[in-house]
Amino acid sequence: MEFFMPVTVYQEEECVIHHAKEIGSLGKRALIVTGRHSAKKNGSQADVEAALAKNGILFDLFDEIEENPSVETVMKAVKAGREAGDDFVIGIGGGSPMDAAKAIGMLIRHTDYTWEDLYRADADCSSVPLVLIPTTCGTGSEVTGASVLTRHDKKTKMSLPHKIFADLALLDGKYLAAAPESVLRNTAVDALGHMYESWINGNATEFSRMFVREGLRVWKQTKEVLLGKKKPEREDFDRMLLASCYAGMAIAHTGTAIPHGLSYILTYDLHMPHGAAIGYFQEGYLREADEKDRETLLALSGFRDLSELHDFYEAVCGKWEIPDSVMTRTYEAIASQEKRLAVPTFFCDREVLHRIAFGK
Repeated sequence: MEFFMPVTVYQEEECVIHHAKEIGSLGKRALIVTGRHSAKKNGSQADVEAALAKNGILFDLFDEIEENPSVETVMKAVKAGREAGDDFVIGIGGGSPMDAAKAIGMLIRHTDYTWEDLYRADADCSSVPLVLIPTTCGTGSEVTGASVLTRHDKKTKMSLPHKIFADLALLDGKYLAAAPESVLRNTAVDALGHMYESWINGNATEFSRMFVREGLRVWKQTKEVLLGKKKPEREDFDRMLLASCYAGMAIAHTGTAIPHGLSYILTYDLHMPHGAAIGYFQEGYLREADEKDRETLLALSGFRDLSELHDFYEAVCGKWEIPDSVMTRTYEAIASQEKRLAVPTFFCDREVLHRIAFGK
């Protein structure tokens, strides 16, 4: 049994400032990778800039990362970083900037690589030093090697076939206070999905399930906030971020499963938030699972049964009506992936997949 997660993780108040020296030790000129607004609004970008200034580190800012970042946007950032001579990357935000930062770090490291090399399985995936700072509570990308980018040429999202881990992850719950309620809800459902999928997974071990148990214990304490029944306090934001990190540690070991695979086309075609798309399939995934696994996960996350999980999902993510044409394309895309169908701990063929996808 083995567990490998090589990221140095800190979680504390004023985490970025407290670890400015460690950030500054990674290079001489940083490329900050983020979106247009949230990092400025929540103060994370200002903290990073202050930490760099404290160590006399120059930086360049690329703040054009969109939700579900495209290969084209990644290449635009790579061009900017290469031309500026940036020798390490700092990704700030949710899964989109952090996933993009990983791909950008790999391509800045390999100056002769093009975007096609991101998807070349035998490519050297080493990266320049990488710092990741999450400001949402779902992806766990700061502790995983995964990077998912939008491929407009294929009209879907696709994971890189590489594991690109950060050197340093800095978690400060204060950044979540500025996030819209919808972002907190959708990303928290994403974290829940990571824990469910990593448990009902043929790659699961006692190590990975240890993180799921603790992650769900922490996650469960934030349900009242997610349902709008309690005003969030600082401790709630810390719990949300910690649960997301635990979930990321679990999937760093096992990888994701059926719901993630099914979610990509829904996100691309319908612009459905990633967490909502993941969560849409969790009820069906648990229904097909072994009864012991299903009951264990529901109990750990504070749900009496699948019906209560269903009601929770609709309360926090809304009711979604998926056109049959979109769901059919989603189903067919996964039905042909034998490796994906082999991931769950239960037998999954086209018939079982159809039940998970269509709910019948």
